[in-house]
Amino acid sequence: MFEGRPERGAEVVLVGRSNVGKSTLMRELTGKQFSTGGKPGVTRSPNHYDWSSHDFVLTDLPGFGFMEGVESGHREAIKTNIVHYLEDNADSILVGVVVVDGKSVIDIIDRHSGPDEIPHVVELFYLFEDLGIPCVVAVNKMDKVDDRDDRLDEVCDRLGLYPPWKQWQDTIAPITAKRGSITPLTEAVRTHLHDAGRDDLFQFF
Repeated sequence: MFEGRPERGAEVVLVGRSNVGKSTLMRELTGKQFSTGGKPGVTRSPNHYDWSSHDFVLTDLPGFGFMEGVESGHREAIKTNIVHYLEDNADSILVGVVVVDGKSVIDIIDRHSGPDEIPHVVELFYLFEDLGIPCVVAVNKMDKVDDRDDRLDEVCDRLGLYPPWKQWQDTIAPITAKRGSITPLTEAVRTHLHDAGRDDLFQFF
């Protein structure tokens, strides 16, 4: 199990496959440098960033899915630990952010969809719903996507949300974290913080 979570009553978590830009997004949100790199799986344990004078922590959970050089048993253990972390801290988590790569997300979801398999991204989206945690899907690297609206409509379709995507702007947030273009995400997160009565946390988004 992951250890070392700061004792904070409010939390926003970032989850997603390896190499989708979670650590880059974390840097954009906090102004602090975190481990990033082209090699999937750089983040193996949670990165917590908390503001000592506020009862709040922002957490980047490890990437899941395929990681070169990492055996499947360890990959599954990371995924299991992520699920347990979310379940154990559900009462404190105000928003769950699922980060996906806008260019590859549809191919990955379709490749892992079948009678006996649910894609991890879809599974996480519904896990947040089951836990009663508002979820925002940050569709990252949109600078590499040509058919923007079509791609975002497809993301909605795979998640069981009726397109067009623009009616789900509190759930679907197209961003390019590397370029600092994350306003759709921060606005979506603020919507859910407001619903939770935590407008005081707007300063972090």
